[in-house]
Amino acid sequence: MHRPYRVVVAKPGLDGHDRGAKVLARALRDAGFEVIYTGLHQTPEQIAQTVVQEDADAVGLSMLSGAHMTLVPRVIEELAAHGRSDVLVVVGGIVPEADVPVLKDLGVSEVFPPGSSLAAIGKWFAEALDRREESLGV
Repeated sequence: MHRPYRVVVAKPGLDGHDRGAKVLARALRDAGFEVIYTGLHQTPEQIAQTVVQEDADAVGLSMLSGAHMTLVPRVIEELAAHGRSDVLVVVGGIVPEADVPVLKDLGVSEVFPPGSSLAAIGKWFAEALDRREESLGV
């Protein structure tokens, strides 16, 4: 990694299953990222505000409730409204394969299904954020 990137890990909506989000937050922290975990039951507006306030480079949305096609676009819209379309949006959890291309067309950078390797997720974040920095000339 070019620098310690800041990643917000968030649980949008009413889904109360946060073990995966906590495990991911810890794995990213151990890999050298600065991680901000928002806790449960966050609105898209709260998530975008956290990204803005923390000047985050990426946001990881943990989705197990099936509400990804409603909540993820709203997070992306809120980020854009705050002038933060540069933030990488990543989704992890239960997402049907048919929804992955739709989410990517909406602006999601990557979708990680259950069972994804924590090391692979960390590597993906580091490489994607390094590429973003290089493309911005930072």
